[in-house]
Amino acid sequence: MIELSLELDSYKDKGARRRLVEELQQKGIVDKQVIRALNAVPRHLFIHKDFRSHAYLDKAFPIGDGQTISQPYTVAYQTQMLHIQKGEKVLEIGTGSGYQAAIIAEMGAQLTSIERHIGLHESAKKMLDQLGLKANLLVGDGSSDLANELGPFDKIIVTAGAPKVPMSLANQLAISGTMIIPIGNEKEQIMHSLIKKPNGEFEVIPLTKFRFVPLIGEQAW
Repeated sequence: MIELSLELDSYKDKGARRRLVEELQQKGIVDKQVIRALNAVPRHLFIHKDFRSHAYLDKAFPIGDGQTISQPYTVAYQTQMLHIQKGEKVLEIGTGSGYQAAIIAEMGAQLTSIERHIGLHESAKKMLDQLGLKANLLVGDGSSDLANELGPFDKIIVTAGAPKVPMSLANQLAISGTMIIPIGNEKEQIMHSLIKKPNGEFEVIPLTKFRFVPLIGEQAW
């Protein structure tokens, strides 16, 4: 459980967070554990202090290195589609600000997260440590098999748009595991759910449209 001083997480912040979560519930976020984590994690700490008054709007914000912190609905939707259970091994591709990682860690998953920008990696690690959340954060090409020796993973979440499913990631899924990944061009993608069946083949389910920064790497853009 995250515990912070009122200076870091004021009653005003908590109230704004509750109102945001109520808005997300109206948009279809119903998973109780996702809702609990959204209420617990202080999003304003993951963005520049100048944006603090806007932190609980359902909007994305720049975080440097050409990256963004995803809008809360996107974070909530991807997390809900994964159906994460406590203790499951989860791989996140694209740590970014660390906000999505914090949500997953708060849900009790064993999280490994990969970020290619070392500055973002370091700031995310510092923030998760400050919040008392455990995660294994790595620096490198998330589209590769960098975390292969740590798998297989029950769930994989990709937080950048890919031109196709990187098989280096799909092969790290456990049987009956799920990957949520946006696939499309560099301007617009369709979220996909990829489920690994007992025979090792994959069931691919297209979901709905989103816009992400591009996934960069050996098996990406």
